[in-house]
Amino acid sequence: MSQRFNNIIYKVEDGVARIAINRPPLNVLNRETIQDIIAALENADIDKNVYMVVITGAGDRAFSAGVDVSAHLPNKINKTLDQFHKMFHLLADLRKPTIAVVNGFALGGGCELAIACDIVVASDKAQFGQPEIKVGAIATVAAALLPKLIGRKQALELIFTGDTINAAEAQKIGLVNKVVPPEKLADATNELINKLKEMSPIVLQLVRRAIYQGIDSDFKKALDGITEIYLKQLIRTKDAVEGLKAFLEKRKPEWKGK
Repeated sequence: MSQRFNNIIYKVEDGVARIAINRPPLNVLNRETIQDIIAALENADIDKNVYMVVITGAGDRAFSAGVDVSAHLPNKINKTLDQFHKMFHLLADLRKPTIAVVNGFALGGGCELAIACDIVVASDKAQFGQPEIKVGAIATVAAALLPKLIGRKQALELIFTGDTINAAEAQKIGLVNKVVPPEKLADATNELINKLKEMSPIVLQLVRRAIYQGIDSDFKKALDGITEIYLKQLIRTKDAVEGLKAFLEKRKPEWKGK
């Protein structure tokens, strides 16, 4: 079974729903792409033939290089965050296991999408990072999720510096489960899928729900608080707008501290 979308490729085969972000060259997430992913996740959740969900990026350059920077501008950020966060609420509430398969760049919102999945399999050429601070923006999901995944100090360093790390380092700090050469990425993913297929679907579903019981309430509460800071404080600063405009105009931002 397959369903046509404009910005993703969605297929269901042998109980696996596969979502591939398809916006070459770097699979940047605009609002339409986010809406496509939301629709695909909703379809996968209600489809009784779907056992698990695999999310990846089409091509070999990027899982996703993040959310379109122009979508962070003051006149667009409210709708952008509303749709973006809906995608993560759906991921958390999904009744099927989720696997991110990362080859190439997973940056900004792309990194957040990958690490929000239950399991991450990456090629040794994958790179992860949250560069939002460099354009005067907040990595909202990472701010809520990363401290729980990798600890406060590691999370603060990644978010404060906006640095990009390789797959080996991502695995070392707990962002990635498994790292393999690019040519073995499909085999490693299928091996994991087959292991999960050996489990009872209903038991797997309930175990996932039990694990997320404690995570969900904290994550959603934190995300709501972070969103309020973003919309009521950060986006009203001159530096936030300057950072976004500088990126779009391909120049270095001139920070004023206000």
